[in-house]
Amino acid sequence: MKITMIKPNIGLLQVKNGTDKPFNDNGRMEPLQLGVLAGLTPDRFKIELIDDRIETIDYDQPTDLVAITVEIYMAKRAYEIATEYRKRKVPVILGGIHASMMPEEAEQYADSLIIGDAEAVWETVLKDVEINELKKTYKSFASIPHPEKIARRSIYFGKKYLPITLLQYGRGCMYACSFCSISVYFNKRIFYREIEEVIAEIKKQKRKFLFFVDDNIVGDKEKAKQLFRALIPLKIKWVGQASINMTDDPELMSLMQKSGCMGLVIGFESYSEKGLSLYNKSPNLITNYEKQIKILRKHRIHIWAAFILGHDEETKESLQATLDFVIKQKFTFVAFNILMPYPKTEAFEKLKKENRLLYDGKWWLHKDYRFNYASFKPKKMTADELTEFCFYMRKKFNSIPVLLKRLFAFHNIKNIGRLRFLFKMMFLFRIETLKKQGMKFGFEK
Repeated sequence: MKITMIKPNIGLLQVKNGTDKPFNDNGRMEPLQLGVLAGLTPDRFKIELIDDRIETIDYDQPTDLVAITVEIYMAKRAYEIATEYRKRKVPVILGGIHASMMPEEAEQYADSLIIGDAEAVWETVLKDVEINELKKTYKSFASIPHPEKIARRSIYFGKKYLPITLLQYGRGCMYACSFCSISVYFNKRIFYREIEEVIAEIKKQKRKFLFFVDDNIVGDKEKAKQLFRALIPLKIKWVGQASINMTDDPELMSLMQKSGCMGLVIGFESYSEKGLSLYNKSPNLITNYEKQIKILRKHRIHIWAAFILGHDEETKESLQATLDFVIKQKFTFVAFNILMPYPKTEAFEKLKKENRLLYDGKWWLHKDYRFNYASFKPKKMTADELTEFCFYMRKKFNSIPVLLKRLFAFHNIKNIGRLRFLFKMMFLFRIETLKKQGMKFGFEK
């Protein structure tokens, strides 16, 4: 039997002549979740990965099951793909965090739905496919990432992804940030693999540059220390995601550096205490950013600073202060993310109750919504003003003069190889960030 696994695109880019074209993601990475499912699939099944971000889908190619992972930004396109296959009587199963958070929506476009982590029910799904008795719903739960199994990375061959291996130690986060769907889905818990399994997976792949996709790799500091100690003998380089309160633990930071950490995505979220309080960003509330940044740079860790812009006290002045701060700090990368009301989160429910949601509340499906637009009514500016100022921030931070200052900042230059790598990644990030502004979700015109 053949199973076709699909990673959807986001949508269509507007080009200068007024036409639209599918977004080609030059910064694409391997879809780990589909590699994991492939690794859980017995050899009697033939697996094909179709990455909609880089290749055209042939809907008439015979297959016995189509499995699509659904994330909120790709939901509209995922539903379009599912609809085309179902027109051809090919069964479609949808999974992923958005399908789990919004099952009543996703089930309209699927023959079957996985609610929760797919690993625990995938074997049952495959058995039901073989006897042609696919169930309407498979209910799973938040759990340890693919225990005793590793991702089947052979399905990525020939796709020209960035040369970095994605893997996972733990999933989930114990914090309760008001905007975050991860804390809702995992109910403020973290689930960890055995370290021996992580080390074995690293040894079975060839790369020395890895990306731990953990939501917060230092969520449990003692477990993080155990992992970092185990990584040291492997002499790898890695990046990941972490909360800034890690800098409170000198031993943790020392082990992190020794284990090969090159850089981290860190949720700064807001430059103001008011913003942090409104977001319930508890790891940051007692943080002195200047002090913490010095600690990170002492340990030679590149900072990808992530901000959520648009809390109820946000103004143009506070946005400008944030921009001034990040330019002064010469962060390697910065993500200026407009607050997005994800369904089931505290932020979504609050905005819904106050009648401040735009695009009928479902911005991810609305025909008029565009990527990086504000989807709610801010309190101290208009939605258009928030959208426009945040785009200005992206343009300014990624302007050539600012980019070069970041590149040649003393804390970024370690050796020629790293300088060359940073140069390439900064320009790639600049191109991808600016061209996605205003992108349409889905392919339907």
